[in-house]
Order: sequence, then structure tokens, then C-alpha cells
Amino acid sequence: MSSVVLITGAATGIGNLTARALAAAGYTVYASMRDIGGRNTERAEELLELGRREGHDLRVVELDVQSDASAEAAVATILGEVGQLDAVVHNAGHLFVGYVEAFTAEDVQRLFDINAVGIQRVNRAVLPHMRGRRSGTLIYVGSTTSVVVPPFLGPYVASKFAADALAQVTAYEVNHLGIETTIVMPGPFTQGTEHFPNADHAGDEERTRAYAALDPLVDRNEEATEALFPRGVDAHPRAVAEEIARVLALPRGSRPFRSVIDFTNAGVEKVNELAGQVQEQFLTRMGCGELLHVTTTQD
Repeated sequence: MSSVVLITGAATGIGNLTARALAAAGYTVYASMRDIGGRNTERAEELLELGRREGHDLRVVELDVQSDASAEAAVATILGEVGQLDAVVHNAGHLFVGYVEAFTAEDVQRLFDINAVGIQRVNRAVLPHMRGRRSGTLIYVGSTTSVVVPPFLGPYVASKFAADALAQVTAYEVNHLGIETTIVMPGPFTQGTEHFPNADHAGDEERTRAYAALDPLVDRNEEATEALFPRGVDAHPRAVAEEIARVLALPRGSRPFRSVIDFTNAGVEKVNELAGQVQEQFLTRMGCGELLHVTTTQD
């Protein structure tokens, strides 16, 4: 059968667009989301109807990345129905906007639980199967914010840093098992996702008021972001979905470790290149250079 892909956070935005793109490309797609029988019923049915109408193998599965049991159950459902899982697109995420001090420790813990620990939960559910097959692909939807570090998104940026680190070190450890990794790093988008409309804001109003002098900068954040796009460019997150589809279509062993989709031209690729060189030199000096490259069946 065709390759089977699980996508987390596929109700809206990049995850939803990726589910549609991969299904159109011929993959068996499991678009996962929370509360299929409740608030996401309509979104789930839209994807299922698209699959029926277009003749795509597009399915929906319940998965809450904040629950070990939910992640395990989703993977068990996939393996029970089709017997294999070839790739996972780690896309589920949430956004916090506000001044760092005004977020409680519990707020930050909740965001880390979604954006970083959620990845760990899903990986622990899928990796035993991939290890057994000595094959698989992990694609992480990261963020250029972990390089450019914009203001007023502190907890979000910190959680994406953490997710990126987990992805990198996991890649070192699964490469020899034939499991490939790609970190796709989108830049900012002001259309096509519900990231900003659904964002949470710092709940401590007293602490927020202490930073009132910065409020005008926060208020113009979206306008300032749009000003970074070259005139006439179509800065739409469908480009991220298209890149994920391109990466998955590449031959095993040739997929890039990082891919940047950034319409603001922030120069993140330059930082990634230098960081990659430093990391490769350091691991090689440690005697761990072989961890940097995936082992394929041909190897």
C-alpha cells in the first residue's frame, strides 16, 4: 500500500493544509486532532468528505498530544487498520503572546506540554514500530523564531527551542535505526492559520500593565510582520505543506535535516549552516560522528 503518514494538529492551519497536500500526492493520511466528536466534528468531516470526493485515502484519528494514552491509542488505531506507519509530521502547537513576566509558571508549563512534551509523547508511541521496521521519517514543524527570537512571544519561543533540541538529539539516536529526520522551519504568517487568532495572552493583568510603555509595539506586531514580506509575495502557509510533501517524496537518505520556509528573508539558513558545521565538528571530536547520518538498508 502507499506510505502512511500521521499528522498532528491537523484541524486547521499548516497541519490541515499538509493533510490535504499529502492525500492529493497519494499518501494514506491520518489527520489527527482533538475532540473529533465535539468542537472539531465539522473540521474532521470536511477532511473525510474531501477524501471521498477526490478519491484520496484521507482519514481522521483522535489524538491529543497532551495525553500519553491518546497518542498510544491513535498509533494503535493506525497500525490496527493498515499495519504500518511510515512518517509522522509533528505539527500540533499553540501560541502565547504577551510579556514574559506576566505569564505564570503554570502557563509556561502548559505551553511546553503542548509544543515540546507533546512531541515526546507521540514519538514514544511511534518509535517502537519504526525501530522494529528499521525505517521511518520524523518531520517536525519547527519555527524560525528559535533563531531570530522575536519579542513578545517568550514562552512560545522557549518551547520551540525545546522542541528543536528534542528533535535534534532524537535524530542522533535514531539515525542508525534507519529513521530519518527533517525539521521544517516556517517563518511568520499573517494569513492561512488560526495561530494568532487562537493565541492565549498573559493572564496577569497587573504584571502586563507594568509594561504598558511597550503596548504600541505589541499592537503593531502583525503590521510590522507583514511589512517584512517583499511586495507582491504570496506569503501563505500552503508553502510549508508543499515543502513537507516535497521532502517526503525524496529518496530515503537524501532528505534535508533542515528546511526553511521564510518569506521575511531573515537569514535563518545562514545560522543553520554555521550551527550545523559546529555541531558536526563537535560530535566528530567526541567520536560520535556516525550519529549525524541516517543508516539506510543500502548502507
